[in-house]
Amino acid sequence: MTDPLVIFTPSGKRGRVPAGTSVLAAARKLGVDLDSVCGGRGICSKCQVSPGFGEFSKHGVSVAEDALTGWNEVEARYDRVRGLKEGRRLGCQACIVKDVVIDVPPESQVHKQVIRKSADTRAIEMDPATRLYLVEVEEPDMHAPTGDLERLKVSLEKSWEIKGLQIDPDLLPQLQPALRKGNWQVTCAVHDAGHGPRLLSLWPGFHEGPLHGLAIDLGSTTIAAHLCDLESGAVLASSGVMNPQIRFGEDLMSRVSYAMMNPGGAAEMTAAVRAALADLARACAAEASVEPASIFEVTLVCNPVMHHLALGIDPVELGQAPFALAMSDALDLPAATLLPGAIHPQARAFVLPCIAGHVGADAAAVALSEAPHRSDDLALVVDVGTNAEILLGDKRRVLACSSPTGPAFEGAQISSGQRAAPGAIERIEIDPETREPRFKVIGCELWNTEEGFDLATATTGVTGICGSGIIEAVAEMRMAGLLDRSGLIGSAEATGSPRITPQGRTYEYLIHDGTAEGGPRITVTQGDIRAIQLAKSALYAGARLLMDELGVDTVDRIVLAGAFGAHISPKHAMVLGMIPDAPLGKVASAGNAAGTGARIALLNRAARAEVQQIVREITKVETAIEPRFQEHFVAANGIPHASDPFPELGRIAPLPEPSFNTGGGGEAGARRRRRRG
Repeated sequence: MTDPLVIFTPSGKRGRVPAGTSVLAAARKLGVDLDSVCGGRGICSKCQVSPGFGEFSKHGVSVAEDALTGWNEVEARYDRVRGLKEGRRLGCQACIVKDVVIDVPPESQVHKQVIRKSADTRAIEMDPATRLYLVEVEEPDMHAPTGDLERLKVSLEKSWEIKGLQIDPDLLPQLQPALRKGNWQVTCAVHDAGHGPRLLSLWPGFHEGPLHGLAIDLGSTTIAAHLCDLESGAVLASSGVMNPQIRFGEDLMSRVSYAMMNPGGAAEMTAAVRAALADLARACAAEASVEPASIFEVTLVCNPVMHHLALGIDPVELGQAPFALAMSDALDLPAATLLPGAIHPQARAFVLPCIAGHVGADAAAVALSEAPHRSDDLALVVDVGTNAEILLGDKRRVLACSSPTGPAFEGAQISSGQRAAPGAIERIEIDPETREPRFKVIGCELWNTEEGFDLATATTGVTGICGSGIIEAVAEMRMAGLLDRSGLIGSAEATGSPRITPQGRTYEYLIHDGTAEGGPRITVTQGDIRAIQLAKSALYAGARLLMDELGVDTVDRIVLAGAFGAHISPKHAMVLGMIPDAPLGKVASAGNAAGTGARIALLNRAARAEVQQIVREITKVETAIEPRFQEHFVAANGIPHASDPFPELGRIAPLPEPSFNTGGGGEAGARRRRRRG
């Protein structure tokens, strides 16, 4: 009988373990980052995990409800005394019986994820939708009987020209006590985003705030939020978490598939992401030492699948042509719908508009932030992530498309890959003469070849390689002649490097061997190269498709957006062929442009109307049904490209041209031997 398969998310690590193995033991065997300090006695609670049940087409498994052993007395006691979140299990107590998918939440990870979505400095004209107004209301008069609310409305119109005030019935009980306590003077928080003014809260007498707003970038892999002062625009706190929906599938189509194949699956994912949004709001408030109830506004940007799931809409239609959105316009709604119990109960949320079926509000936010529609020169804006959004245009015309790059750029589906966390390799250089590597890890400014590195990384160790690290590793291997244009790794004999070792019928390159100290052996395998080729080819093909639509072969400048894009070396991105050839001086990073767009919409009412106008004027190109996309994708499998000469790149980084696609070694040789047999 085959041992059960266990798949851990978000790391993507998997393996078979004997039935009856505890989740904690399986995690340790597979090198999964799961914390525990009590020796598996069920005391510390640090090994909490969330098992997933149902059909997981992405992973090729069906998880039964009895995939883990049932609750035991230790878990029951812990739940009674300290409480376990719904759906959580203690990894040291739950044992694996059948195939299972296990999510390790951020708080259970030893090496905490680094969510690189800090707020970029940007001058934003302040015109928030929510403001404070001090008014004096006439006292009641028996000879001219009107209600307190009606007299408040009259005062707001007379003093501040606020007409047609709306009020939620839940606020009415607070009105009369506030007026009398303030001696008929009250401060009102009024929200007006163009749909009529709405009273959100009121205080007796003079109240000077503060008022806060939250700009949220809800991504497939990570969720980032910026807490802003609605008067000054200052960013008071920025925080991020992993999107808990990763346990249902790392890419968008996997989540659509989960919703299709599991009754109630969409609702399950909606509940998970809303809980994460609420936790994130509380974390931002705690970081800034402000009351969550002072948060009166939220803006949200996200891709279409995240958009639908956040709003409680089944995304099934987005999984098949014509990729119909349930709605694409901007939406103004009660924020409590999205962040239950986390901010002021009357707070409002503005969800930016989606552009089309697979180009969402995040791309609209990037367009608002980077403004290609105002550019004199032709700008290519690439928001790099699990699903890449691409904009191309100038003041005459702007095109947009979405490209399914997958999670490889995040370090997933990579043999030694991991999310960005302390100890992960993020920078690497390979000497073209000796073929020896040197690297930097997150959390340490020193190269591993520098004195003091071992001491500086004693706590974290060297744990794996993250997305920016794997991109640099593959590009450096290409520049050092360890990799040919087709993406094939050469043998030790062909490359002259003893760091190349056989891996089945192919080869791998050793970056770091920490096994002597109980650490991992970090390599780049042929499978890793292939995963990166597929991801970068999708990105390049999307950009090239937009260039075809405009009838151009070059662009004037390239902007790498997104938290991940901010950490990519333009040179390495060009060597890899992620982006079209261009002068490196014309390749720049915009940081988290989607998050910046969300902040602009939060702090400026006119920007909300502007982004809706931008979206109406953008031309959407659908990569899924465009035959040229496949042609570009195949050609882009070459590193940097199978046919494009990349002349600008050649001026600064001439690439060696080895060919390992001959003889008996390597992947191609293995294929030929099989055909002859």
